[in-house]
Amino acid sequence: MKKIIVALAFLALPALGVAAGGADYPLQVAPIDLHNKASLQKGARLFVNYCMGCHSLEHQRYNRMARDIGLTDEQVKSNLIFTGAKVGELMKNAMPKSDAKQWFGVAPPDLTLMARSRGVDYLYTYLQTFYLDPTRPFGVNNVVFPNAGMPHVLWELQGLQKPVYEVHKDKAGNETKTLKGFELVQPGSMSPPEFKEAMVDLVNFLAYVGEPIQLQRQSLGIWVVLFLFLASVVFYLLKKEYWKDVH
Repeated sequence: MKKIIVALAFLALPALGVAAGGADYPLQVAPIDLHNKASLQKGARLFVNYCMGCHSLEHQRYNRMARDIGLTDEQVKSNLIFTGAKVGELMKNAMPKSDAKQWFGVAPPDLTLMARSRGVDYLYTYLQTFYLDPTRPFGVNNVVFPNAGMPHVLWELQGLQKPVYEVHKDKAGNETKTLKGFELVQPGSMSPPEFKEAMVDLVNFLAYVGEPIQLQRQSLGIWVVLFLFLASVVFYLLKKEYWKDVH
């Protein structure tokens, strides 16, 4: 029993980490749909154009991705490979980790399992909550992950925003600030609804990458449950037939 409790606690750790990460700011629900191949394709394009300069997907191959999200190898080679890699290779970037650590303070993590470890709601909210902060090295901060070392690489799409606080005073006159939302200071190439939809696509793609087999697994699970149901009926009838003459 003790081993079972320890195992369950270990499995709960990723969820606890997500809750802690977003404890001071409510996480938005990411409306992902892994059956939406158009969304997955747009998410893949966003990832290789804006994220793959620093982050890699070291456990995902280009050709496997192409097959799963409805692209041909030629489309991937023409539109999604900028490092000279072959279509059968893993999705690694060209940035040396030693240089990355020197530039950012820590080497940017591989994102293959990020959606599974942090959760899609965490990523969806994180990508939308960068704000101007002149005290930070890259001039931006993040509400969900305070003092993150990552620059706001999507600022050209989203624009630049500043936080808007609501000030509360207690009976002693002490002030506390609550984040109310954000105000757009410099518009990006996308409107706020368009950027939100783009982040759905990007997180959708990362959710797929975290477990590429999940769609097939879910489909197979339906047949397994159906088989077990039919088998239980057969076993029940066999049991009745076997025991009908036993008194």
